[in-house]
Amino acid sequence: MTKPLKQIHLAAHFPGVNNTTVWSDPRAGSHIEFSSFTHFARTAERAKFDFLFLAEGLRLREQGGRIHDLDVVGRPDTFTVLAALAAVTDRLGLAGTINSTFNEPYEVARQFASLDHLSGGRSAWNVVTSWDAFTGENFRRGGFLPERERYSRAREFLATAHELFDSWRGDEIVADPVTGTFLAEAEVGAFVHRGHHFDIHGRFDVPRSPQGRPVIFQAGDSEEGREFAAADADAVFSRYATLEEGRAFHRDVKSRLARYGRRPEDLLILPAATFVLGDTDADAEERAREVRRQQVSGATALKHLEFVWNRDLSGYDPDGPLPDIDPDVAGDHIARGRAQVRMYRDPPATARAWRELAEANKWSIRDLVIHTGSRQTFVGSPATVARTIDAYVQADAADGFILVPHLTPTGLDEFADTVVPLLQEKGVFRADYEGTTLRDHLGLAHPDAARAAERAAS
Repeated sequence: MTKPLKQIHLAAHFPGVNNTTVWSDPRAGSHIEFSSFTHFARTAERAKFDFLFLAEGLRLREQGGRIHDLDVVGRPDTFTVLAALAAVTDRLGLAGTINSTFNEPYEVARQFASLDHLSGGRSAWNVVTSWDAFTGENFRRGGFLPERERYSRAREFLATAHELFDSWRGDEIVADPVTGTFLAEAEVGAFVHRGHHFDIHGRFDVPRSPQGRPVIFQAGDSEEGREFAAADADAVFSRYATLEEGRAFHRDVKSRLARYGRRPEDLLILPAATFVLGDTDADAEERAREVRRQQVSGATALKHLEFVWNRDLSGYDPDGPLPDIDPDVAGDHIARGRAQVRMYRDPPATARAWRELAEANKWSIRDLVIHTGSRQTFVGSPATVARTIDAYVQADAADGFILVPHLTPTGLDEFADTVVPLLQEKGVFRADYEGTTLRDHLGLAHPDAARAAERAAS
């Protein structure tokens, strides 16, 4: 029996707060002006994407005590941007990263319920934790939570937010002008939560929104992160974009769902993916090489090498050999606010491996950083990229992809105009939206259906 074709989910990540965005390109636009967000969102909606996604930067990164200005620096507040985009789009989902370490459940639940109302049911929340005391200095004394506490707080944070969302059923407002009755009952929005991290009670002041709760995304890859996703998330932002790694991650996370009473289709796996298109595959490969050199200037290469060496390397020639000195493992790290530094748990061993690579390939510092950094996930003609994306999804390496273009705001245009029509012709991507909410786009059940089933069973 032939296996039915899976439908591909596509989303768009507005790039920024990293060096993969080529802000120096003449075609690049602002990362702050609303016109950039509008263009990007309308392109994604024109292509019938599921949602637009915003990451979050809560503190400007520093290196050697100075702002790391080789990246994109600064981003308007996530909720402000998403609420504004709700007014210029009709169907596109609106997903934002909001930290559970430095916020409070009542505030965040109120903001997401409001966004869901304003957008007609298109809100999504990427629930993240923070490992970084440097970032935490912006928020509270002590900076951050120990690792063992972060996911504990995140789980209770999300559970508390759900209690707030669910404090309204959705049928309380009758607004009858004849009788003068606005609420069917007076006891609405009441909540009490007593827990390890939160001890709150009161009344939630935002009525039940169109989706009931925002769609929940999760991005952690640790053992705790995978369990958190299996228990509570609707979708996972995966970093595994190769076929075999993607299949292994897909298998692992989906296999955890049954213990929480969930089905494989209740959780979507959506890796982030970059792309470079060309008229031919060879043309795309050449363009990809050019993009990588744009992304890693000489100054950027030195800054990235400092992640491992933990020393000021500004005096070195980026087109010359790697430093012959060893990394400094004794002092505080030169880079602050950078998640990448956690990738290099044994800097001396990484330095030795990189020297061997550079010597064997005759690479300069810049060459090494280009080749050991992230590559574009999909490179080729539109036909090649469409075929590859479809192959990954049909092979259960992913349920779809979150596309991260290297140009803002026009970097998505070519994909929308050339690759999407080919996926539509294959019958693996929608020709038009079939519903109005983000849950409709993602094929996720409305939480009120589950609540109704529980009430019927009891």
